[in-house]
Amino acid sequence: MRPLVVLGDALLDVDIDGTSERLCPDAPVPVVDLDRHWRRPGGAGLAALLAARSTAHVVLVAPLGGDQDGRALTGLLEREVALVPMPLRGTTVTKTRVRAAGQSLVRLDSGDGTADLAPLSREVRDALRSAGTILVADYGRGVTAHPGVRKLLAELAGEIPIVWDPHPRGAEPVPGVRLATPNLAEAEHFTETRSGPEDLAKRLHERWRVEAISVTTGQHGAVLTDGERCATFRPPTGITAKDTCGAGDRFASAVAAALLDGAAIDDAVASGVETAARFVATGGAATLSTMDTRDEQETRHNGASAFDIAARVRARGGRLVATGGCFDLLHPGHASLLRQARALGDALIVCLNSDDSVRRLKGPGRPIVAARDRARLLTELSSVDAVAVFDEPDPAALLDRLRPDVWVKGGDYADTELPESAVVRRHGGEIVLIPTIRGYSTSRLVAAAEGA
Repeated sequence: MRPLVVLGDALLDVDIDGTSERLCPDAPVPVVDLDRHWRRPGGAGLAALLAARSTAHVVLVAPLGGDQDGRALTGLLEREVALVPMPLRGTTVTKTRVRAAGQSLVRLDSGDGTADLAPLSREVRDALRSAGTILVADYGRGVTAHPGVRKLLAELAGEIPIVWDPHPRGAEPVPGVRLATPNLAEAEHFTETRSGPEDLAKRLHERWRVEAISVTTGQHGAVLTDGERCATFRPPTGITAKDTCGAGDRFASAVAAALLDGAAIDDAVASGVETAARFVATGGAATLSTMDTRDEQETRHNGASAFDIAARVRARGGRLVATGGCFDLLHPGHASLLRQARALGDALIVCLNSDDSVRRLKGPGRPIVAARDRARLLTELSSVDAVAVFDEPDPAALLDRLRPDVWVKGGDYADTELPESAVVRRHGGEIVLIPTIRGYSTSRLVAAAEGA
């Protein structure tokens, strides 16, 4: 299958978490005692990482700088997506939020980077031409205004599905785009009209000459028009947003992935609405953050038991994260989930099903790898601090002893009441569902090997 290519402006997002219990004596502003720094790709970088949750092969084409923040951004991206850099003029744009008790107090923006207008390299042209679907993630830093980019996208629009997620400071979509996905505020900006989403969608469809327009309306879903008809797609009921940061990128990336799989536009938009709703309900973009720590030895206790680590993290007021499963054949889906889970706190414990437990769950032919070796492989990963093996059908009894602050499971459990949920919540913990990478599962790998 051809890759999903994300094209746009990549940024670096930083969250600084702390506590605030007093006001500054010389001004009525809060004093924040800083605790942890978190970093994640922003802009088109975030869109690319989210696309990688929906399809296996993602390429990001974006201006990337060689400054310190640019190197950090590249390091965060290259773990999960292929990079085709464009030249950046200036320094990497970094957006830093200072937060206390989960509330943002101030955002500090730095960097002046914009897309260099030099002719497109052969690597960029080849990457775009090789795409199965292109997602344009515009963040107003010059990529969509690049003459070479616009010319090539206009040529490809008749051959490749293009999803265009616009920005008020960016250029308008080229004609022939399969779907443009402005939110309500962006649609009002481009039309210079305050109106309902259906009217705005129709106006933009006529103005931009694209195949379809989907205006997203936050918790109310999205309105889609192809110029002849309008359809409204609403998110599932009972889903509450925890953090809406990244919702638009998750919507656009899910739509692009669905089109890559051959879905019709209606089905792609419906999938995007549901995926974005579940994404914000499980923590939003913050779930993709990586904790910035200069002393890994403070948070990795090699050789210590899971209970020793839990006690040490708790003693210093840290945040203990746990996840569980069989982990019979480690694959990229496991690695992605474990990395994201580790980023949610100060240590990650993996609760591992014993061999007997796996057999009861999966049948007599499993596990393929014995528990001792599965545990050894897991502890070799930088994201895993320790492994604890349990023999029961579920890890509830083990979690009663570990008392994690966060219990992580894959997003495929979104509609399932986990048997261990009551134990986690009884100890004041929260449950976070992390989107899984489509196409990867141990059962599928085993079936493929047997059929080879």
